[in-house]
This record gives sequence, structure tokens and C-alpha cells, in this order.
Amino acid sequence: MKSCYSILYFWFCLWLIFPSSAKASDKGTYVYVSLDSSQTIAVYKVDPINGDLTFVNETAVDGQPGSLAVDPANRFLHAALRTKNSVASFRIDEKSGELTLIGTVNVSWNPIYLSMDRTGKFLFTAHFSDNKAAVYAVGQNGAVQSGALQVLTTASNPHSILIDKSNRYLFIPCRSGEAILQYRFNDTNGSISVQSPDRWTARDSTGPRHIIIHPFLNTVYVANEFGRSVTAFQLDDEKGTLTEIQTLSMQPENKGKITIARNTGGADIHCTPDGRFLYATNRGPDSIASYKVNPTTGSMKIVSQYPTEKMPRSFDIDQTGKFLYAGGQQSGTIASYFIEPANGKLRPLKIYSVGRNPVWILMTKKEILK
Repeated sequence: MKSCYSILYFWFCLWLIFPSSAKASDKGTYVYVSLDSSQTIAVYKVDPINGDLTFVNETAVDGQPGSLAVDPANRFLHAALRTKNSVASFRIDEKSGELTLIGTVNVSWNPIYLSMDRTGKFLFTAHFSDNKAAVYAVGQNGAVQSGALQVLTTASNPHSILIDKSNRYLFIPCRSGEAILQYRFNDTNGSISVQSPDRWTARDSTGPRHIIIHPFLNTVYVANEFGRSVTAFQLDDEKGTLTEIQTLSMQPENKGKITIARNTGGADIHCTPDGRFLYATNRGPDSIASYKVNPTTGSMKIVSQYPTEKMPRSFDIDQTGKFLYAGGQQSGTIASYFIEPANGKLRPLKIYSVGRNPVWILMTKKEILK
């Protein structure tokens, strides 16, 4: 299995160096920003050379937008409308990045997190306050279909939901439940079944929040809200279960005696597309922690911490792994950074005023055509 990931990594590196030989799509790269105060989704185009953002437009939505998800081909975007307990689906214009509404469905509870399966046929939802998760079918027109295919009752406060690379295993970190739930997924009919064991249990005051999968290794990483830390796991690709490798702090070394509220700790987490570096945001001291990833074991080594905009709830990394964009929920800004390829350090670029309460940042990823 590791040899397969090595081959994938080799071809990925070739694509970064010689993009034309990999027949990369000529679609632009766009940043989508949920602005819950103005009930809009803002669109920005990314300059692939210097990382500059150019405002495209804003799309009004019927409710306060939160989590965003795109299908694997970057054709459709889905937005959680948390005040309306619904999900809106949009078609993405491949030339401009603009959004056109194609459907809205009720999802019964407040959707705090959305993600898609690897085929783009199914949408997963997590419902924090209601201790629920669900799976919905996506129609051929790209819109989420009404009526959940299956509803799960979870541990307390499910904060994210994500499928693994094989599209077989589904994980749900539950913040106050101090657990990561483990499921098997059938991508033929969208059914979900409980694994054995059904969860990884965290230590008290950990608070598993957001989860990501390494692009090549069988490694999973989770940002812990209460612990203000990142935990790495080995994923058993036969059983679909997690085994903890290590946990490292995301706190700045000079944190001193800062007192931080329980609900403003670790937030978001992402890995560079080449799998070499990992980043996580901490809303306590308003910082971004960076880690170097071991290419064989998936273990982490701390690189540094960087101050960023106030209340960094969400961020994302572009497909080339060159640029990182972090939203300041309380500052109404996005901070852009260049990722140093040699060591993963962040070099500040520009700060953009985007509007009140940017609660979610999502980037389209350039499609590689086979």
C-alpha cells in the first residue's frame, strides 16, 4: 500500500513542476467565503503567481451561511444555512467562479459541517447541538436531494464529518463527547454501518473538532479544541479504525499565563497537497501552528507558530501548496501567506477586508485530467 502512495506522490510532484505535462485543467482557482452577518458568500479569484486575491462578487443566500463543500470536479458548491436548517446547492461557473443557485433542501437540524464523498454522489452533514449526522444523495444536476438516506445519533457535539481516501471509512469527531466515531460507508447506496470498535476515545478536556486525511499516507489528523493540540492517528486500511500516534500542542511557546475561554481554542486544520506540512489554527492567542510531517510514518514535528487575524476560525490551502488563506472571524479579514517550500514556514503577504464574520474559507482545487 505504501508503494502505491509513493507512486501517487511522485506523479503529484511532477504535476507541480511540469503542470502542462499533467494536463491540468485551465479552470481558475477561487476562494469562497461565508459571511454570516450579511448572509452572503463572497467569491475571490487567486493569482497563481503571487497569491493575490481579486474580488469577483457576492451571492446572497437565504440564511446565515457556514460550512461549505465542493464536489471533486469543482462543478458544484454546497452551503450550510445554519439559521434555516437547510443546505443550498450552487453551480460554479468555470470561467468566473460565480455561483448560481440550483436547489435548497431542509436538513431538519442546524448543519455545522458539510463534506462530500469521493464520488460526489453523496453529501455528509454534522449537527452539533442535536448530536446527529446524516447522509444525503446528490442529484445528476448537482443539487442535494431532499430526505436523508440515513441519520446517525452521535456522541455529544459532532463537529465535523469526513470520508477517507478509499471512500470506505467515515469519521465523526465529537467535541464534548471526547470521541471520534468510526463507520463504514457504502458508496453504492450511501448506507453507513458502525465499525468495531465504534470509536476512539479521547482524554478528558481534549475536544476533537476538525479532521483531515493525509493525501498519500494512511494517517489522520485532528485539531483538538479544548486541548489546543493536534493528534495524529494511524488508519488501519483493512479495519477502518484509528490508533493514536502522537499529540502535539498548537500553543505558542511564549503563551505565558494567558487565560483562554474553553470554547475559543483549536479550530481548523489542513495539510499541504504534497503531504509535507500541516497547519492548525488556535483562536485563543489568534495563531497558526505549523508542523512538518514525516513522509514515512506521518508523525509530526513542530515548525513554528505565527500570529494571525482575530479569531481564526477557518482557513484553506491552495492546490499547489504555495498559499494559505486564514479568515479572521472577529476582524472581518483574510490574511494570505506564502508557504516556504523548504521548511513550511509562513511568510505573510497581504490582508484583505472581506466583511463581517467570515466564518468559513474554502478553495476550489485545480482538477488534474487523466
